[in-house]
Amino acid sequence: MLDRIFPVRSVPSRKPCLTAVLRMAGLRPTRQRVALAELLFGGPHRHVSAEQLQGEASIARVNVSLATIYNTLHQFREAGLLREIAVDASRSYFDTDTSDHHHFYLEDEQWVIDIPSSAIVIQNLPEPPKGMTVTHVDVVVRVRKQA
Repeated sequence: MLDRIFPVRSVPSRKPCLTAVLRMAGLRPTRQRVALAELLFGGPHRHVSAEQLQGEASIARVNVSLATIYNTLHQFREAGLLREIAVDASRSYFDTDTSDHHHFYLEDEQWVIDIPSSAIVIQNLPEPPKGMTVTHVDVVVRVRKQA
């Protein structure tokens, strides 16, 4: 009865689209990959750690281990769906925006924000080793609040 008074708007599922994206990237669209893709790509571009994604998956009742999340994030990166931002030897974030740009790493908050590529000029890049080509340059500017 309430649905006659307050019609429920059905929101189209992104699953068919994400399934196609995963297939085009050469990845089999397993239930867990599709669920994690929905969490990652269901909104605006963002930066996420594996642990953050695990928390979101838990809230969304997606039963997936941290190891599977790491594996999936790395598979998405290898397929070109994500960029990995290594802020130190033990901490990486994954960026849903794969365009050329750079990042601030806010050390106090452990947070990553974008810097437009036009804001940084890279000069005098060394020649890559023979047989190699530069694919992109990642600049991470580490900042913290002034004391």
